[in-house]
Amino acid sequence: MNDTTHLSQVVEDGTAVLTLHHPPVNALSRSVLDELACRIQHLAGDIDICTVVIHSALPKFFSAGANIRELAAIRNSNEGRAYAERGQAVLHQIEHLPKPVIAAIDGVCLGGGLELALACPLRIATTATRLGLPEVNLGLLPGFGGTVRLSRILGVTQAINMILLAKEIDGAEASRLGIVHQVVKPGAALETALELARQMQGKSKGSVNAILATLLPRDDELEKHAFEKEARLFGARFDTEDAKEGIRAFLEKRVPKFTGR
Repeated sequence: MNDTTHLSQVVEDGTAVLTLHHPPVNALSRSVLDELACRIQHLAGDIDICTVVIHSALPKFFSAGANIRELAAIRNSNEGRAYAERGQAVLHQIEHLPKPVIAAIDGVCLGGGLELALACPLRIATTATRLGLPEVNLGLLPGFGGTVRLSRILGVTQAINMILLAKEIDGAEASRLGIVHQVVKPGAALETALELARQMQGKSKGSVNAILATLLPRDDELEKHAFEKEARLFGARFDTEDAKEGIRAFLEKRVPKFTGR
């Protein structure tokens, strides 16, 4: 196993298993995103790797999303937009990888954690999984592509309902809505993902990549503009008092008092 600070990799029968380990909640800090980008770039050119699985070493958390203290340090809209664009770029690498990526989701999967999972073409959840995009509670909006990918899966009506209300759903509801492909018992997501990867072994890599390229709107101009708009609007929130109040309230463990400014 090759270890980095928050991410490890082991190869099993042509499947690269990437394990997130960033206690206490697997926050997607800048360093974690950098490590993910480095790993994905390497895997893209590794002809011996057919599939990739992303999972967590923490039993109760896949990822709780962004590092809130990093958000608190963002001073203006330009910095906020750059932050979102960096996260989007890393998740685009995952979605555009010319081999299937499977998210094995056990436990909490919120905010940027769900955005990471949505960038994986295949997603396995458990009955203990909790999924949601709660950024509105911070005076923000999803910035790593969540508005685009969730509405792609659910349609705009359901996505608006889930994002505006900061709804958290369990694995069974996520399966019913089509957010995840399968729900298993707690602790079984990784093995299920590995079995799914084994089922894809021996299939034509070219065919698999062509299927992913056909089904996923990788070069769609409308989606490109939607991602750009999301990053711009995410950044703009950091010029508002509501975003500052929402982040401050989260860190102080209190209910925010939004004023609309």
